[in-house]
Amino acid sequence: MEYRRIGNTDMRVSTLSFGASSLGGVFHSLKEAEGIKTVHTVVENGINFIDVSPYYGHLKSEILLGKALKEIDRSKYYLSTKVGRYGENGINLWDYSAKKAKESVYKSMERLNANYIDLINIHDIEFADLDQVCHETLPALVELKKEGVVGHVGITNLTLKHFKYVIDHVPKGTVDSVLSFCHYCLNDDALSDYLDYFEANGVGVINASPFSMGLLTERGVPDWHPAPKPLIELCKKAAQHCKSKGKSIEQLAVKYSISNPRISTTLFSTTRSEAVLQNLQWAEEPLDIQLLTEVQDILRSRLRDTWLNS
Repeated sequence: MEYRRIGNTDMRVSTLSFGASSLGGVFHSLKEAEGIKTVHTVVENGINFIDVSPYYGHLKSEILLGKALKEIDRSKYYLSTKVGRYGENGINLWDYSAKKAKESVYKSMERLNANYIDLINIHDIEFADLDQVCHETLPALVELKKEGVVGHVGITNLTLKHFKYVIDHVPKGTVDSVLSFCHYCLNDDALSDYLDYFEANGVGVINASPFSMGLLTERGVPDWHPAPKPLIELCKKAAQHCKSKGKSIEQLAVKYSISNPRISTTLFSTTRSEAVLQNLQWAEEPLDIQLLTEVQDILRSRLRDTWLNS
């Protein structure tokens, strides 16, 4: 397993890391014991960065992850969670106030059975007033950092230009990392345009969703996927092309997403320990440059197609 530093932080993380959203039954239902086994498999096999949020499963992900982490040596992993986006009784909620952010951190720590959060993120800032993020939410989290409650502060977002707005409007060093999803994968490499900027500002880069929320899989997208239909069809064609070559588009997607050394880590999510092992195997195999070129040619007409978050 290769490990890379996140920006200027002291965190050296596995290039492939675990997103715990699935533990909340966000994508598929699961049994508690299966979820706990998956987390144990993650850490036992060298993945040392785990990301979650109170929003995932409306607290369920944090609760189940906390149960699993009780049985694991705290020195074996870095823990990342979020503030700003929540859910209650099936209803999505947003609150980027300083008061709520601080309260949320302590409540997350209780659910996670943790006395320290390595990285606290503001979740999906595209839903927020960016000036509130700059002048209220981030300062509140920086206070917790100074108090030793959290180690580092980050922001997550679908709309890449928002990262730059926030970083440009806060004191240098406020933002330790960014978490971007669906912008460094086979069908969308737009994140690469911002890497020079992030490096110049000492901001580490975390990538998420190598399968572009299901686009880059043989199974195909779930009904709720927001991608435009022409892109969905092209991704199906790319998956079939890989299959015709005796290869898997999932394998290519994982290897491509972790292949850029300027990106610290790429998050994937699953509820199955077998899938953890499969992703790790794919990560260790060489990148098939010929197949990558062929798939990129198929996807070229819809490259960097994106969508609004929901």
